[in-house]
Amino acid sequence: MNIHPEKRVRIFFSIAGGIALTCAFDNIGLGFLAWLALGILLFGLRNAGVKEAVYLGLLAGFVHYLTLLYWLVPTMHRYGPLPIWLSVGALMLLAFYLALYFALFSGVVTAVVKRPVFLVFAVPVFWVSLEYIKTFLFSGFPWGLIGYSQYNYLHLIQAADIFGVYGVSFFVVAVNAALFVFFLYAGGYAWQKTTPGRADAVFCFFFIIVIFALNAGYGRYKIQETGGLMADAECLNVSVVQGNIEQTMKWDDAYVQSIVDRYIHLSEMALSSGSHFIVWPETAMPFYFLQERAQTDKVLDAVRRMGTWFLIGSPSYHHDREKDALWFYNSAYLIDAEARLAGVYDKVHLVPFGEYVPFAKWLPFVNRMVHSIGDFKPGEEGKVLTMGDADLAVQICYEIIFPHLSAGMVNNGGNLIVNITNDAWFGKTAGPRQHFSMAVFRSVENRRALIRSANTGISAFVDPAGRIVERSGLYETAVLSHCVPVITGRKSFYTRYMNLLPVVCLAVSLSILAAAGIRRKRRYNGGKEDERRY
Repeated sequence: MNIHPEKRVRIFFSIAGGIALTCAFDNIGLGFLAWLALGILLFGLRNAGVKEAVYLGLLAGFVHYLTLLYWLVPTMHRYGPLPIWLSVGALMLLAFYLALYFALFSGVVTAVVKRPVFLVFAVPVFWVSLEYIKTFLFSGFPWGLIGYSQYNYLHLIQAADIFGVYGVSFFVVAVNAALFVFFLYAGGYAWQKTTPGRADAVFCFFFIIVIFALNAGYGRYKIQETGGLMADAECLNVSVVQGNIEQTMKWDDAYVQSIVDRYIHLSEMALSSGSHFIVWPETAMPFYFLQERAQTDKVLDAVRRMGTWFLIGSPSYHHDREKDALWFYNSAYLIDAEARLAGVYDKVHLVPFGEYVPFAKWLPFVNRMVHSIGDFKPGEEGKVLTMGDADLAVQICYEIIFPHLSAGMVNNGGNLIVNITNDAWFGKTAGPRQHFSMAVFRSVENRRALIRSANTGISAFVDPAGRIVERSGLYETAVLSHCVPVITGRKSFYTRYMNLLPVVCLAVSLSILAAAGIRRKRRYNGGKEDERRY
């Protein structure tokens, strides 16, 4: 196939932009590439028509999500269990869906923004709008928002307590656009047939300096302020237990006894650090806790003997006598020091095609293809579990990637965020690391400490400034202990107004599109062409 050299260049930059963005995330972890990746894509969109821009954006997004989410293939193949060809097909389908956001972004930017300097404003507005839509549309999948790539840059993520991870995304994307415009001027290149002038380049240069200075200054101030809040807060001795149970063993009846024994033994080790609260991972108990008496009694006897509080992950069920039906839940049980039930949290945001089948009436074949798929019911959103002076905002596994869920719990009085998870499904891939990087942001956004207990890792303690105080490795048996600050009362701006920035961006985006549509209609009706647009 004979492709015009100019189109080849555009395809190259489209693919390069997608790969560069993936490299900004863990496992690779070259976070600085996030500041360049969209600029690379924009260079590929230079002077492209709207239709071509859509295809280039689709290609960039497809390459990015294929390489970012590659770990879904071994997960689905090994634990689905799906044939390898079907696992690859499922990944390609998901990557294509997520790439549509890139395609829409590229098409809109190309259609609407004609003056290069306006990219600095329009590009982050459109991008954050689409990240927000992606968080909620079709149950939502906000995995790998661009802001998450910066979780290791402590000073640069502190503004998340104002606008959340969306604010960090806005900052990163705005710098991408400013660097791109400056590069256009330096190289004498044009955007949509318009070359930026010296004034545009000077504006972009100072924009980058000012925005970095403001962000770094705010970050330094908030780290110091948060340090003061932590020093004044009560401290709770907490231990997290990482049982390191292989997924293939977890639901095998032959291993139930040994799994229970392992968690009890590790918890007894944690007592030597003076723990007042011990956290076990998601579904740590491979049976229906409080409903299967023999194993339950063994656990409760151990809790009573150790005399401390426990949070225990386990599946559960409820018999609805009226409908004569069993409802299943993914639950976390809070048990007090005298082995009494103090509260239960049932997972609210379930994993589609993992814990339930969306549109089950129209997709009956899915259950037949994936034998291990669950049929769980969601719990009560925003529920907080009380443990003395500590109110626990419990998030089970996948829930931690949804910013509004943690913020809602902290708004309801939560002063410790507890994430229990089982990432054994992902194996030794980038999946667990990507998952953990997103959890870090929940601490910064809400100025609350994060306690994370994972079956095979990564377990960790994260302080309210986003510092990773202690963390485990992957696939190791571990007990981590730390004195966790319990910050009460004070709520961050983000906690109180969690979706302000993305909603404003969405409103501005729709206004720009509406204004562009009106101008286009006037030109059509008047028979005139006026290229002076944004």
